[in-house]
Amino acid sequence: MENFEQWSDEQVLSTAVRYGEEARKWKNKFLGLLPEVEHRKLYLQKGFSSVVHFAQVVGGVSEEQVSRVLNVSRKFATMPVLQGLLTSGEVSVNKLARVASVATAENELFLADQVQMLPKSAVEVLVKEMQSVPGHKPEQIQTMTQEAIYVDGDVAEQLKSLQGKGMDVSQILREALTKREQEIQEWKKQIGESCQETDSRYVPKEVRDILQKEHGTKCSMPGCTRPSEEIHHTQRFSLSKRHDPRYMAPFCKPHHQIAHSIDLRVQEKKGERRDP
Repeated sequence: MENFEQWSDEQVLSTAVRYGEEARKWKNKFLGLLPEVEHRKLYLQKGFSSVVHFAQVVGGVSEEQVSRVLNVSRKFATMPVLQGLLTSGEVSVNKLARVASVATAENELFLADQVQMLPKSAVEVLVKEMQSVPGHKPEQIQTMTQEAIYVDGDVAEQLKSLQGKGMDVSQILREALTKREQEIQEWKKQIGESCQETDSRYVPKEVRDILQKEHGTKCSMPGCTRPSEEIHHTQRFSLSKRHDPRYMAPFCKPHHQIAHSIDLRVQEKKGERRDP
């Protein structure tokens, strides 16, 4: 019997965390076996009336969890890689259930990589984006283009005045936006050409300022409205050693995680091609 009174706080905490991780791992493995227990009707050998009853008593899992793992297993029937992640318990049922709606025989290798590398929140974002790939419906585009744009009262009055004089207000705004974009790109070019190689991952203030001027305070991924939390280097910083704003973008945390997972996959494929 352990004498916890003699343990330090760090010992108690680290042991609790380790036990928790092991508990999740073995629960995933137990859930992964349930489809086979169901298929072979093995629960009858132990006197249980159903796989649900077996799972509740033996594994302490809910009927909802049993139903989820059986449904996911059926979905992955023709996808051996994802099915293998389920039955081995390497990936949680909850995470695999999120990709089940978009999984196909063609994309299962990609999804298998993602569910192993990404946290659940990033997997949810990835799935939502995959579900929207066919594009917006016309009525959705129309609704988006009619979304209200708010400007200060004095600006609105100036635009009304110009329009009343027969001027093309849209063209005036278009020219102003084009000029703004050109100025931003020129500023980024100047910063990029002058930045030096560094081992520090701290992004200089002038770089953060120009990225915020370009993208605002939101994630730069099209359609995402989450606040930007992290800055992504589209050119790997470990190779370039430079904070060049021309190759950087502010992302929310889920999109940053997705970007890194894709970068990793690309690098692995390049490595595979280099192998003899």
